[in-house]
Amino acid sequence: MKNLYSEDAFTGLEAAIVLIAFVVVAAVFSYVVLGAGFFTTQTAQATVHTGVAQASSSLEVVGNVMGLAVGTTAHLTYINTSVALTAGGTPMDLSQMVISYSDTKGGRNASINMTPSGCGSILTAAVTNDNDIQWCVSQKINDLNPNNNNNLLEPNEIWVLSIGMPSTASINERITVNLQPAVGAVLPLTRSIPGAINKVQAIY
Repeated sequence: MKNLYSEDAFTGLEAAIVLIAFVVVAAVFSYVVLGAGFFTTQTAQATVHTGVAQASSSLEVVGNVMGLAVGTTAHLTYINTSVALTAGGTPMDLSQMVISYSDTKGGRNASINMTPSGCGSILTAAVTNDNDIQWCVSQKINDLNPNNNNNLLEPNEIWVLSIGMPSTASINERITVNLQPAVGAVLPLTRSIPGAINKVQAIY
């Protein structure tokens, strides 16, 4: 019987179809590989940019943290801490900063309110409600824009923050105040109140 199947029937049209199929598959595979590569590159760039922003937006404490007691020596009324940008830091809006307080006696305040204008009662009297403690910028040293009443801490400036203390900030107490900028690392201030409270004292 004559063989009805022959390799001679494999025409040029069929070969072209197979070639086109291989090209299409290769193109799709290349697109997928390139897309994954672009996505990985973009993710790496975003990570680098975020890291640079975090590293260049950090606060540091300048000098001692001072504890002040107004009208009482049973506990601190407020603390003063001077802050500045780290070397090469970018300007930071301190009005966006969140300040929290905690101590070993169970005193906690997850978000101390900022006084928008002036320090008011923070510097003059103890609070009657521990949940109402506030903080403010009591002094701006080397202010680059003294005529502009803004909250932008810029390089070479030193700002003094006055942070109200609750009644639990008493003798032999270990307190922690966390300064959390909108962008950047948290700056924790952990200090121990001495066994006797004076009107003004450095706390370490």
